[in-house]
Amino acid sequence: MAKDTPAFHQFHEQHSKKVGTPIGGGVLIIGIVVFLYALLMPIISRLGVFITTGFPLKEELNVIFFTFVAYGLLGLYDDIMKIFGFSRSGFFGLRVRHKFVIQIVIAFIVALLLFLNLKIDFFYIPFFGVLHLGWVYVPFAAFIIVAFTNAFDITDGLDGLSCGVLLICLLAFWAMSVASLDTALSVFVALWIGALMAFLYFNVYPARIWLGNAGGLAFGATLAVVGLLLGKVVALVVIGGFFIIEVGSSTLQILWFKFTGKRLFAIAPFHHLLQLKGWEEPKIVMRAWLAAIMLAIFGLWLAQL
Repeated sequence: MAKDTPAFHQFHEQHSKKVGTPIGGGVLIIGIVVFLYALLMPIISRLGVFITTGFPLKEELNVIFFTFVAYGLLGLYDDIMKIFGFSRSGFFGLRVRHKFVIQIVIAFIVALLLFLNLKIDFFYIPFFGVLHLGWVYVPFAAFIIVAFTNAFDITDGLDGLSCGVLLICLLAFWAMSVASLDTALSVFVALWIGALMAFLYFNVYPARIWLGNAGGLAFGATLAVVGLLLGKVVALVVIGGFFIIEVGSSTLQILWFKFTGKRLFAIAPFHHLLQLKGWEEPKIVMRAWLAAIMLAIFGLWLAQL
């Protein structure tokens, strides 16, 4: 968005009052979920609860927590740059394209772990059945991870928007993980849901804390991995449909400007366009949550076909 446009000035005026809101909620959530998981899983096992999973337990946990922590650390780097004011082009700086390359590298590592260690090379297509991709699964899974990483990060622009939609998505995937008898995954998602609920109490409008890039990158990537572990990629796209709309609007804006020199929308992503049209922030967030609930119900239905 150009700084000399009316859309920019209106957007800047609406968000200038938020300057100074502390960030770091993502780091807190990641740390709490990792700590509680390490604490509770041995206790659950010793209480006699039978841990069931469709994959080798250690390998599945490696994939989940590698994604959660690796993308969290990449985002934490960005948060540190902002908090301490380091120059992005100086010794400590990384350009946007460099961070995007790192995202892709991490995504390919995760995809290889899924393919080689967990022997996953398939996903389920409603009405058609299971589709096996072989080695093609690796770039396919990496694309899904990178897409949802950036889709969630782009959506994280209004108080309570991204985490509220994510909470609804995770409730749907928790139900799927329980139905598939994957104890390891269901406990992880349940802890993640609990941490998000506590965070949302302070993140809804007017936000007293923001997620930051640590959560912005880690949460989208891990949501994608949860969908890939369950083999429900189609359901993932439907349930996470609001994230797809957000990243799609930004992608179209960039491509349209690149090829035509003009803007397709006055501003992108989609939630900022609604703000520009006069929608109040809580109204946008609440209606996004309603849309997410409808998409989650539809996605759950598709996953059972």
